[in-house]
Amino acid sequence: MLREEKGWQFTLREVARRAGVSHAAPYKHFPDKAALLLELALRGFDQLGQELKAAITPRPRSARKEFLAVGSAYIAFGVGNPALYRLMFSGDAGDPRVAHLSERALSALGVLLDMLTRGQASGAFRRQPLQGQAAACWAQVHGITMLSIEGLLMPEKVGSTPVQDALETLLDGVLA
Repeated sequence: MLREEKGWQFTLREVARRAGVSHAAPYKHFPDKAALLLELALRGFDQLGQELKAAITPRPRSARKEFLAVGSAYIAFGVGNPALYRLMFSGDAGDPRVAHLSERALSALGVLLDMLTRGQASGAFRRQPLQGQAAACWAQVHGITMLSIEGLLMPEKVGSTPVQDALETLLDGVLA
């Protein structure tokens, strides 16, 4: 239902109907729709983390390749799951701090933090405060993802390879 045009504008009653259960059945698992949406968002973070880890397993030979692989995997996840991605960053799943400070979301962010830590330790990346570097990377990749989802990275505006070009530019700012 999340993939449908309405995104998460469905009701718990509709979820129950499609699942072939009573209208009250979802309430045995979720007190309200926001709780269901929170669980969906957390599952999105689980999936994102798995895809980011898969992008660097086995590890590329260079910090540069690893960075580009992780950035590309992040964007591909969002573009491939636009409604889920939007939900993960929406307030509709309750307080965003609950989802984003959960172990599940922090695990996905951990892939980025680990990659940056390894890059700094090897001397490939600038030695800067890790969280600031992570915030800059995340913000840019999130923006690229949203622009990609919306179809706004048009060749007439930003060339024929905007995602690769943007990731390369971001990487240039991280490299030592």
